[in-house]
Amino acid sequence: MIRRSVLIAASLVLAATGLAACSTGATDSADSSADSASKADKGAFPVTVEHAYGSTEITEEPTNVATIGWSDHDVALSLGVVPVAAQAITWGGNDQQSTDWFDAELKEVGGKQPVRYNADTSIPFTEISKAAPDLILATNSGITEADYKKLSEIAPTVAFPGDPWLTSWQDSLEMIGKATGRVTLAEEVKKETEDKIAQAQKDHPQIVGASYLVTGVQDNSKLGTIGLYGAGDARPQMLTQLGMELAPVADKLVPKGQFYTDVSAEKAPELESEVLINLGYTEGSFEALQKDKLLSQIPAIKNGHYLDITDQPLSLTFSAASTLSIPYFVDELVPSIAEAVDGGKVNVTAAK
Repeated sequence: MIRRSVLIAASLVLAATGLAACSTGATDSADSSADSASKADKGAFPVTVEHAYGSTEITEEPTNVATIGWSDHDVALSLGVVPVAAQAITWGGNDQQSTDWFDAELKEVGGKQPVRYNADTSIPFTEISKAAPDLILATNSGITEADYKKLSEIAPTVAFPGDPWLTSWQDSLEMIGKATGRVTLAEEVKKETEDKIAQAQKDHPQIVGASYLVTGVQDNSKLGTIGLYGAGDARPQMLTQLGMELAPVADKLVPKGQFYTDVSAEKAPELESEVLINLGYTEGSFEALQKDKLLSQIPAIKNGHYLDITDQPLSLTFSAASTLSIPYFVDELVPSIAEAVDGGKVNVTAAK
């Protein structure tokens, strides 16, 4: 079974020093207060945000925002809100346990790196409390209702709107825009992101209408099953927004409300689509699938319309799709998807 912690490999580490004095939006608290106020809509507060565990009222503009969701920190930053505490990206991240797209935007707004804490296996309530947040964002997370209640004792907490881990970037943007009082700015960011996606369709018309499946191989030596991602997962969501069509077999095999399922290798011939996009979590998955007696019978592999991604940062651009990662996805990965649609066996591997 491919674990969510492996797929997105996000964890959060907290250093409590100086957090209470930190503020969202810029490097210095005085400057950031002015910057934050200039971006909030007039009369935005108090505001109530609905989510899966009820509703959360935010009475005034937050200045210390912590994030738990695996793309919430990106969305907040795209609205000019620099989290005081955010996820440590241990899979697909850089040396700062961040991502290149987050760091580029952070530099643009003149902010400091948020401190990081580990929420990979459980929520570190004590450490989050030390950060003194006045808002906790978990719109794209898997927090339980019990977690939500404990977090709400620390600060107003905004959970996901429906099923855990299955929040679209649009829903996260809308919820976080509302929670931070930046609805107008959120609408502008949404349009910019949608324009980027629309341009990708114009630049690569062959992807529009092409049927696809997204699979995952965690261990090249254990190919008795292959992970198959469903329509609610961020990866298929992103590809569908590009104009591609998720093959019907995904809806048939992936249970509703789940982001993936394990499919027996014996069912390989049933995994029919024009192109297969495989996430290889270790090097060599490209060759392993081609050589495997059963999985090599997946139609797209047999027909040579196959993309294997072992470059972790590039995989993360649509595994945790956000308003900051999508431009990177479009520029760096969509051309390879188009090549696979055209009939190329493409292996996007990590840079050496």
